[in-house]
Amino acid sequence: MSLAKPITPHLWFDTQAREAAEFYCSVFPDSKVDSIVTIRDTPSGDCDVASFTLHGQPFMAISAGPVFKFNPSVSFIVNFDPSREPDAAARLERTWATLVDGGQVLMPLDAYPFSKRYGWLQDRYGLSWQLILADPAGEPRPAIVPSLLFTGEVCGKAEEAGAFYRSVFDGSQAGQLVRYPEGMAPDKAGTVMYSDFRLDDTWFAAMDSAREHGFGFNEAVSFLVHCRDQVEIDRYWAQLSSVPESEQCGWCKDRYGVSWQISPIVLDELMTSGDQAVVDRVTQAFLDMKKLDVAAIEKAGRGG
Repeated sequence: MSLAKPITPHLWFDTQAREAAEFYCSVFPDSKVDSIVTIRDTPSGDCDVASFTLHGQPFMAISAGPVFKFNPSVSFIVNFDPSREPDAAARLERTWATLVDGGQVLMPLDAYPFSKRYGWLQDRYGLSWQLILADPAGEPRPAIVPSLLFTGEVCGKAEEAGAFYRSVFDGSQAGQLVRYPEGMAPDKAGTVMYSDFRLDDTWFAAMDSAREHGFGFNEAVSFLVHCRDQVEIDRYWAQLSSVPESEQCGWCKDRYGVSWQISPIVLDELMTSGDQAVVDRVTQAFLDMKKLDVAAIEKAGRGG
């Protein structure tokens, strides 16, 4: 059974969700802010929730206080493909200049063995992006691909994680797999230098890094799974939730520390209905839930 919507990266900001959504939409083509909703009386106070599309990829963002901070364990690869756009190289340069303004360079924009033009940065909000000039002869990938960096205790688990995620999501597909060779210490030969895979309709990348980074996965970036009904919610929750103390409001954390939100489509419909009374009732209903209860959310939406 295919998901009704693509898996949606969800970004946690202190106060800048609306501002960041508008900024990102100014950077990427085929982008727009789809909705801004204020949810009230949460543990973080009143929170703006932005839904937006970047280069065809849906995103969500929330302003919910300084609880979680972005780090490079989750980044977004932006593919600039000369076979699809003649000015790809020039657009990469312009995009880099805009995103790095007020941010930080993690890997300089330069030529590397795997690409004629590549760089990794953290933008003004701390979110990480990898910009790459794609090989026009290679297998095409979406313009934006979420990338998971397995560090610390989960270093060496990227290949296992990719196989696990493909077992969870129907219609999944393995993609590239490039292993570290000998002589790349501290990275162990055979672990994943780069891999990618498709989960339903959404491509992800994953790689291992044995360097001392001092960061790992957290809730600053989570992945929203849109479910048609309670049966789908129950199935994904059973497979993905491995840390009981992290279960809250449809959020869960998997065995590798990656955060997911398992949510019914009807919740999105109610929260973007434009009726603040409905939004308020539904918010109060789901705040006390761990796994989301579709019937109770629908009842709250009706005012029952």
